[in-house]
Amino acid sequence: MIKFFLIVNKQGQTRLSRYYDRVEVQRRTLLESEVIKLCLSRPKDQCSFVEYKDFKLVYRQYAALFIVVGIDESEVSEAML
Repeated sequence: MIKFFLIVNKQGQTRLSRYYDRVEVQRRTLLESEVIKLCLSRPKDQCSFVEYKDFKLVYRQYAALFIVVGIDESEVSEAML
């Protein structure tokens, strides 16, 4: 299941965020900063799938924006079927 959806610019500023589970504001801020730092620091030649805590992150860069989707294990196993 999709847990969250983020659109972030190259400077690390969140432009859009959508959470599909209830998450406290403090946890959102911490989650977004860690996810953004992780995705922005990866080289372009690496794959765009990253494991982060209990999520799988799938991200893609379009021009100056990064689109990041956090999914859980059930989504990954359904995609493999």
